[in-house]
Amino acid sequence: MRYVVIMAGGSGTRLWPLSRKGRPKQLLEMVGGKSLLRLAYERLHGLVDDDHILVCTGRAYADDVARQLPELQPGNILGEPEGRDSLNAVAWSAAVVADRAPDAVVAMVTADQIIEPVAEFQRSLTLAFEVAEARPNALVTLGVVPTSPHTGYGYLHRAEELDGFPGVHRVAEFKEKPALEVAQRYVGSGEYWWNAGMFVWRAGTLLSQLDQLLPATAETVREIVAHPERLDELFPTLMKISVDYAVMEPASVGRTDAEVVSVGLHIDWKDVGGFLSLAELFTHDEDGNAVDGRTVTLDSSGCVLVNAAGPEHVVATLGLRDCLVVATATATLVADLRDSERIRELVELVRTRVGAEYA
Repeated sequence: MRYVVIMAGGSGTRLWPLSRKGRPKQLLEMVGGKSLLRLAYERLHGLVDDDHILVCTGRAYADDVARQLPELQPGNILGEPEGRDSLNAVAWSAAVVADRAPDAVVAMVTADQIIEPVAEFQRSLTLAFEVAEARPNALVTLGVVPTSPHTGYGYLHRAEELDGFPGVHRVAEFKEKPALEVAQRYVGSGEYWWNAGMFVWRAGTLLSQLDQLLPATAETVREIVAHPERLDELFPTLMKISVDYAVMEPASVGRTDAEVVSVGLHIDWKDVGGFLSLAELFTHDEDGNAVDGRTVTLDSSGCVLVNAAGPEHVVATLGLRDCLVVATATATLVADLRDSERIRELVELVRTRVGAEYA
């Protein structure tokens, strides 16, 4: 039996002030009038029934998720009382699915990516389901075939092909975001894929990996499923760690009985983690400015300009080079594009100096 969990718990700090504490990036309707969450759901059309689709999100966002995805049952929206990184989102979700269907295979997909063509994504996800169904100890990760030596993504180092599954490879090693020269070497070798942060496994297999690696986490998520009234008490006690560090990397080097394999995604893939990736979706003017909303530029080039302050507002720039300007009704960001990855630091300063309502 096949299930899918859409992981939609991130706060999207790197997209501040568009993305705020109460309105994270995955809920912003910024792609053709649809949110990234809605697009993630629509990519699953025809693969699994709606009652086999769950969303794991922050409890504060649960009502918005329900409004955007009215097709889902209320019990299929899992609201985390606080963020505890990706491991605990997938562990709790896997425990919920295993309780409903002990032999279920579950795909963990993200709600902050833009993927085209959808048909190719569905083909690869179906293949990943087939691998996990045929090989009970498989932890399948999806790897995007790179189109450039991108330094903002982690990489998977592919090993030999899996017997019986052409195009599916064992994973030799996970690599962190590399420097440019290292990324160039990775892509030039043809042996590396971008790490998409999406996985397919049997729900019971993921829990058995936790039994071997983090038994306290396995015990706690099972206890939460058995006694949901204890969620607020138990969830904050879980170790805050990513699923890559906690499970995928240890399993790939033989610390458990699992086999880590990867299915390739031959797609146009955008991980909308910050303004540089979001800017790829915007209109570009003759001076290389990526613009969204009402803007006017003079002697400005290479900028990212976002006007989300309303129809009566205009963003006008003069003499800017490679700058980021984002205007909303209550906050405006102006930054050097080279510092766009430091927006999290600025948000913490805003929170401290002027209040959490602006963060």
